[in-house]
Amino acid sequence: MKISKQARREAKELFRSCVAEGFLDENRVRQVVQRVLAAKPRGYLAILSHFERLVRLDVQRRSALIESATPLSPSLQEALKTGLTRRYGPGLSISFSQQPALIGGLRIQVGSDVYDGSVQGRLEALQESF
Repeated sequence: MKISKQARREAKELFRSCVAEGFLDENRVRQVVQRVLAAKPRGYLAILSHFERLVRLDVQRRSALIESATPLSPSLQEALKTGLTRRYGPGLSISFSQQPALIGGLRIQVGSDVYDGSVQGRLEALQESF
């Protein structure tokens, strides 16, 4: 669905109204959606569609996934949390998982940023270079 400039502008305005102290307020998001659905302004489906996209991107930007081949020690986990918080700011939701297919190293994904220091990633890069 093509979204008009006006709908994008209104969705951004609604999104900004939901941000409090640099963080997205879940209750405000619910209230905004309810108000828009009750009022049903012109192009409200496009507005809500773009608003949902903005909220989804913000949630992804505030979540980090750290994958490793083996379990990480608590001190290493804390060091990674500290480094990511310093780089991306407070309020980051960090989760750890094991992926034996990585063979070794780490893969960190924060939003659309991916840092791949795994053996599997290096082998794939080497294979693509041939």
